[in-house]
Amino acid sequence: MAGHWQVMTTAPPTPTPPSVAGQVITLYGEQELIARAGHLFNAREEFVCAATDPSVWRRANGDQPWPEQMRARVAAGVQFRKMYGPRAVADQRDAAQLLEMAATGIQIRICLAPLAHETIIVDRRVAFIAGQVVDGVQSYSVVQTPEVVAGVRSLFFGTWQGATDLTDYLPSPPPQVDEQGLTILRLLSAGQKDETAARQLGLSVRTYRRRVAELMELLGASSRFQAGVRARELGLRV
Repeated sequence: MAGHWQVMTTAPPTPTPPSVAGQVITLYGEQELIARAGHLFNAREEFVCAATDPSVWRRANGDQPWPEQMRARVAAGVQFRKMYGPRAVADQRDAAQLLEMAATGIQIRICLAPLAHETIIVDRRVAFIAGQVVDGVQSYSVVQTPEVVAGVRSLFFGTWQGATDLTDYLPSPPPQVDEQGLTILRLLSAGQKDETAARQLGLSVRTYRRRVAELMELLGASSRFQAGVRARELGLRV
């Protein structure tokens, strides 16, 4: 989300929180961000976030109620939209955490295009824009100019429209196939006749053929040969 604004910078720390409409200030580090502007993160209607991964806004996101209270806030009408880059789901544990977050009603999308700015916008009234990291300290611009906030929000939603829903982006887990089913798939791949395979498994031919039909349906295969191919594509141990 590109854009450049003239900002008033402050040398940390200072006890006065930003509260004047139209004000743009720069804060340094998460500690100062939360100390001076933490009260502005409390959304009543809308909370949108764009980041390469959740760590960029760790304190801002982590201080929100989670997860039961978050469900309550979503149920009360607060809309949460969070957009991340692919790095956010590169680790299975991170992906699981985002899925848990989505289960509370938060809308999450993955954006393949690089995000120009990592941003949080709260209730259309304030935007937080992550700046450069200098000597290990992240800078944050806190923007309360209505026209600028509206422009940043518009850019966010323009990018949001092209992003992919989290559940569509993540690969579906492979179907659960028990040990007997895996053995049947191996026998199918080996070209075993039904009578021979059924005898090896201690099943009747009728039961064996029923299991084969169930496995074909589970794997979305139209033939026995395709069932074996699909099983290998899905990483099953056949």
